[in-house]
Amino acid sequence: MTTTAPPPRDLRDFYENPSVPVASGPSRSRRQARMLARALGPASAGPRTVLDIGCGDGTAAATAAPYLRGHRLVGVDWSQDALTRARTRLPYAVRGELTDGGLPFASESADAVLFSEVIEHLVDPDAALDELRRVLRPGGHLMLSTPNLAAWYNRLLLLAGVQPVFSEVSLRGIHGRPGSEVVGHLRLYTARALREFVAASGFTVVRLEGAPFHGVPRPLRPLDRLACARPPLSSILLLHARRT
Repeated sequence: MTTTAPPPRDLRDFYENPSVPVASGPSRSRRQARMLARALGPASAGPRTVLDIGCGDGTAAATAAPYLRGHRLVGVDWSQDALTRARTRLPYAVRGELTDGGLPFASESADAVLFSEVIEHLVDPDAALDELRRVLRPGGHLMLSTPNLAAWYNRLLLLAGVQPVFSEVSLRGIHGRPGSEVVGHLRLYTARALREFVAASGFTVVRLEGAPFHGVPRPLRPLDRLACARPPLSSILLLHARRT
């Protein structure tokens, strides 16, 4: 199946298009929020500052908010369209970029960063993690999620000569893979590659968990949930790391 869309002028034009998805499924957001809540502890011990970098329309942060009561949650995105929508869900949403000093926060000012389904869209993920490390205090928490290139069904698709789910060869249409949405993925990681990359960027990996993908066909969803017990096979990788 091939779908087509008006060609974007560049990546910024692509992500400012309101039809481009800027939110993922709630299951991943809830799992990630529970991981972060356990890491931070109750706000009674002192409220912490949590930055949702690449917050999109604010859906993920809004889903996480009940688990982070008492902590200060700030959404950050560079898309003005996404921020307009995020401000209907979050008390704080500001513009920022993942370039050198592009986030509007002082060095070592944040206790935790949510980085949900962002890294796969970046041209320069190395610079992005440098910037996240800059704003996190020593020992601060990084909660990163990204699609798994080696998800159980992708392994089967590759054996059949089919382009893996999550991977894209064009910003204009779907070619050679299942799915109906162009979402702009530029980088894909296996569990091993993600661990090594994050560790090389100045973080200590604490835990890696799996989460299901909301786009899996309904009859296959029980199998997708079972795969979460083995993160290298799961649809979505949830990684908790701490700034060294």
